[in-house]
Amino acid sequence: MSNIRWACEKQTEEYCFFLVCVMAGTSESEKRFRFVVVGGGIAGVTCAEQLALQFPSEDIALLTAAPLVKTVTNFRQVSKTLEDFSVEEQPASILEEKYPNLKVIQSAVKVLHAKQHVLQTENRQVFHYEKLCLCSGARPKLLIPDNPNVLGIRDTDSAQEFQKHLSKAKRMVVVGNGGIALELVYEVEGCEVIWAIKDKAIGNTFFDAGAAQFLIPSLEADKPEKALPCKRTRYTTASKDDHSQSSDVSTQGSTAEGSGELGSALGPDWHEGISLRGTEEVSHRVHVEYECEIKTIYSQQDFMKSPLHTQETDLGLWPVYAHLTNGKTFGCDFIVSATGVVPNTEPFLHGNNFELADDRGLKVNEHMLTSVPDVYAAGDVCTAGWEPSALWQQMRLWTQARQMGWYAARCIVADVLEEPVELDFCFELFSHITKFFNYKVVLLGKFNAQGLGSNHELLVRCTKGHEYVKVVLSGGRMMGAILIGETDLEETFENLILNQMDLSSYGEELLNPNIDIEDYFD
Repeated sequence: MSNIRWACEKQTEEYCFFLVCVMAGTSESEKRFRFVVVGGGIAGVTCAEQLALQFPSEDIALLTAAPLVKTVTNFRQVSKTLEDFSVEEQPASILEEKYPNLKVIQSAVKVLHAKQHVLQTENRQVFHYEKLCLCSGARPKLLIPDNPNVLGIRDTDSAQEFQKHLSKAKRMVVVGNGGIALELVYEVEGCEVIWAIKDKAIGNTFFDAGAAQFLIPSLEADKPEKALPCKRTRYTTASKDDHSQSSDVSTQGSTAEGSGELGSALGPDWHEGISLRGTEEVSHRVHVEYECEIKTIYSQQDFMKSPLHTQETDLGLWPVYAHLTNGKTFGCDFIVSATGVVPNTEPFLHGNNFELADDRGLKVNEHMLTSVPDVYAAGDVCTAGWEPSALWQQMRLWTQARQMGWYAARCIVADVLEEPVELDFCFELFSHITKFFNYKVVLLGKFNAQGLGSNHELLVRCTKGHEYVKVVLSGGRMMGAILIGETDLEETFENLILNQMDLSSYGEELLNPNIDIEDYFD
């Protein structure tokens, strides 16, 4: 015991607890699994499911901070690389019933001792592993942390908090220009939206200025009648043992009560079935402030004391005020910070030699292996460290989370069985299918000419209110495309991008609406 005491004096409390467990031998709080996966999001669940299938006689542990896990449903392979699927939250019991050798443990990871192949959780359980896959996702970048008037939307709990604020609001300010911001400003009704973006056009993450102009009228027009409401089964998390079903999203939760832990990210259709309505009678009112960011956020009390209060006398009385870099100030009920995410790596870094990418993600090689032996990573927490295909880029999206989780499991299997494994075909071409402003959106390859410099040309076809088609060509070969609306061109363009056929001779005829391009290149 004197050795333990000396080691504890030199190390952290967590490491001291770990040493005591090791010296004392196996205890109730200490468990051994051949494979451990961290994270209850799409990447983690997909990885754990594949490992459970490949090794039915081995015990697999899935550690998650949330009581519900994300699962892929209604999966559909649209084309060679395009996937379409829904995301459902389910209680762990459903996953465990489907895979008897998979144990889902609800507890956030506190510390990783990679050299000893040991994880310790917040509730002081200790897990030994042979192979570990980290799929802990990412957390929102908040303009100001711990401010009750500044919300980030990432998991189910934060979506509930947003809904609660919105139900009493007349005006909100949205900051950011990514997927969450695009969905919010379109879906919210009965509340004025001030949308502050740092770019010259909306949706800069996904679109060019032309596509943005095509979509802008949708912000000003009345929204079409919605289809039938989402009938997806939803689950309550009122108590640990209660998995009763509910149709009311307000009863959901994705983090343990009072834990403060982030749950896994929201699904691509997270707003379905949720009431996103404020207190105003207006259906839809969005005002965009371009090329600006928030300079200062004032509480009501602080604003009254500031010089801006005397300069801006007609702003009215609001709970919070946003002063923008373009000099304008807006009072509002609350602010939504939708300015991106940061890989959630903190629990794993202390005392371990992980190589991090510039974006702070865990750098992984072409086999999803980090710089630490026997530790893999997938999804938003990791950054691809291999030389990517000329037609692929990482973009922390649902499709890539599923693909990475599946491929990470495949790499772990290959390592254990000492089999070779090649980089999966899904990393050959970037492809993503989603919906914005009630339009189907397909993104292929270098859809915004990423990395092509000035050595490219664009072909565009636009029918107002119907479709927007943009093709990126370089050296006469198709490198990417944006398809908005029901174009039915995704499979044809995918093939043209993959086979790199020289299209120089076709010119603008490539997008001639009177030519059936599908049959032409069949």
